[in-house]
Amino acid sequence: MNIFKIHPLYYLFLVIVILTGNFNNYMLFTFIILFHELGHILASFLFKWKIEKIVILPFGCVTIFNKLLNTKIIEDIIVTISGPLFQIILSLFLEDKSISNSILLFNLLPIFPLDGAKILNSIQDILLPYKKSYTIMLYISFITSIIAIIYLKNNLILIMSILLLIYRCLIEYKNIKYTFNKFIFERTYYDLKFKKRKIVENKDEFRKDHYHLIKENGLYITEKDYLRLCK
Repeated sequence: MNIFKIHPLYYLFLVIVILTGNFNNYMLFTFIILFHELGHILASFLFKWKIEKIVILPFGCVTIFNKLLNTKIIEDIIVTISGPLFQIILSLFLEDKSISNSILLFNLLPIFPLDGAKILNSIQDILLPYKKSYTIMLYISFITSIIAIIYLKNNLILIMSILLLIYRCLIEYKNIKYTFNKFIFERTYYDLKFKKRKIVENKDEFRKDHYHLIKENGLYITEKDYLRLCK
């Protein structure tokens, strides 16, 4: 099965950059984002994450993993930061680092699904319930997007990139309930093991990396029993 895909819009932008004389820069841009993505991919092998597909987009590259939402937070962080780390290493060998530095700074913006937003989400997952963490991350993504558009008002390409990200965020926001239900489903039907324990009042307070006891009417119910009763 071919997991490597090129988005149709990439070809459109390729024609534009050829016509505008920016072919070499665009090829360098493509090489940098592929090397960046290689960092994510190699790190994912450490945790046996399965790759569903790798998609080259006009303004970046994304690897879609076929994995549980209930991965360990440390795994999420390692896989996420490996992309920027690989790119920093690559920059050491580039004569002109401006393109790579611009890509790196843009990618670290807290806008979903950029690495900056994923890092932010993982940090929030340490402190907050999964659903709240994910929702706040999307709100921050919207706010950052608006600020970025105002700041970059004269850069048409970056504005188009951010508009595409906003569209992706809107889809993700619309699917928050589905994403959370998938998070809960995994905890119901998979034999997940967590060392940390936390007492909560309902499933909206469930956190990554934790097993929960639910306090209800003065009694404590195990997570498994509680989720079975909620079905």
